[in-house]
Amino acid sequence: MKLFSLACLVFVAVASCTGCAVIPGAKAPGWERRSLFQPNKYPAGEWVQTEVFVEDANFSAADGTKLHGWYAGHEEPKGHALLLHGNAGNVTLLAPTIRILNRKHNLAVLALDYRGYGKSEGKPTEEGILQDARAARKWLAAKNKIAESDVILLGQSLGGGVAVDLASKDGARGLVLAGTFTSIPDVAQYHMPYLPMKWMLATKMNSREKIKNYRGPLLMSHGDADEVIPYKQGQALFEACPSENKRFITNAGGKHNDGQTDEYRAAFDSFLESLPPLGGSGPRLADVNIDVTEMP
Repeated sequence: MKLFSLACLVFVAVASCTGCAVIPGAKAPGWERRSLFQPNKYPAGEWVQTEVFVEDANFSAADGTKLHGWYAGHEEPKGHALLLHGNAGNVTLLAPTIRILNRKHNLAVLALDYRGYGKSEGKPTEEGILQDARAARKWLAAKNKIAESDVILLGQSLGGGVAVDLASKDGARGLVLAGTFTSIPDVAQYHMPYLPMKWMLATKMNSREKIKNYRGPLLMSHGDADEVIPYKQGQALFEACPSENKRFITNAGGKHNDGQTDEYRAAFDSFLESLPPLGGSGPRLADVNIDVTEMP
């Protein structure tokens, strides 16, 4: 399974020119957003799929931004997963991952394109993509008539930070993270140790603090040769989570964008079997703006 990496943040030249720290609460400047978010807009990508059957999912974020994702249903799903990709590309490159999750692991899967990616409107920001993930989870829950807290959250790299935000605030049936970080400034600091990145970046995504509020099931994986997000950050994030049901899988020799191992696949199946049963009831379909069209 290949997902996008969090591209190395090229801040040095521009950041050095700013010569000042970020005011708390300030919006990220354009150079920072362009370095962090690297979307491919439609029509870039393979939109007519042969890897897996998917449907278009169309819905809106709380601020009205129109969003798009791909949904792969399942007649007898073991769970319902929201798949959150990294900082580059768009949902079309998730087709192999959707196929594995849907066919091998028997999950109903919604893969989201954040605002500005693929067919989703708008421009990505930290606040915006977190808002987008909430709208996607709401859509998936309504589609399957389950509670939003019964959605399994899967995030890789940047998407891991998005998933942690959702899980820490609202809970989740399960949280699955791959190659993700403690915070965005921590990643930047690793690549630029001589600059005070904590003070220079407005984008935080402080997952290490947020995950302290999540006590549900957690499965994490990280390559110990990850050249983008240090292996130690994955370990630190795992250790910060107070869950009693958590497991960490090391991808020996694995780099940031490498696929998962057979050991991980077995662990993922075991993780799904260990999840609590579905509970509660999802929001009424009338509460969510749903427009689903089959792909050709």
